[in-house]
Amino acid sequence: MKVLIVEDDPLHRSYLHEAVSSALPECGTVIEAENGIAGERLARDHRSAHIVMDLQMASRNGIEAARAIWKERPETRILFWSNYSDEAYVRGVSRIVPDGAAYGYVLKSASDERLKLALRSIFIESQCVIDREVRGLQQKSLSHARSFTDSEYEVLVDIALGLTDRAIARRRNLSLRSVQNRLQHLYDKLEVYQTTAADPDDSRFNLRARAVTVAFLRKLLNYSALERAEAELQDWLREQ
Repeated sequence: MKVLIVEDDPLHRSYLHEAVSSALPECGTVIEAENGIAGERLARDHRSAHIVMDLQMASRNGIEAARAIWKERPETRILFWSNYSDEAYVRGVSRIVPDGAAYGYVLKSASDERLKLALRSIFIESQCVIDREVRGLQQKSLSHARSFTDSEYEVLVDIALGLTDRAIARRRNLSLRSVQNRLQHLYDKLEVYQTTAADPDDSRFNLRARAVTVAFLRKLLNYSALERAEAELQDWLREQ
């Protein structure tokens, strides 16, 4: 068995190396990559390797690297090991996991034993392992009455990228009215309303900008999510 560790912090790489060696005596080779770009290359060179992947890295984040790896080899087993349980990261990972893939999402705050159990469960038993905090966020995102649908979340990202209603409609193959309805749902769920001063013409907020600000404060959006979205937007623009 081979395990590839993709982590930009040297101390964390060393810790993961020790954890892998302890949890997986079957592992004959541990390979290390210092960022997502190197991780993609080494995953291609060592096609049978299972992967432990940090999410937030310089050069290329873990979601982008994992998406590229899974595109070439969807049976790859990946354990995401991260400081973050933000909805932006949880949604980002959920969007790219191939059907039937064994993967995990474990927080760096988890105990040594929890990490080792996850390594064996995913890489030996082909089970999915999601930390309780992350699982709770996934379930809330899917079921809560005030959570966002995937379509609403796409519109939220598009307004954060600066697209007009008409551009969003073209990009998402929606009618202009459908885009505006989704925007209204976003405003309601983010509790963004147009408060006014004594003068009824003195509107306090630009609702689109305010919605993006509240989304960042609630950790529905983050730099990593927008960096990925910007790359996808540029691909779409080149196709127009």
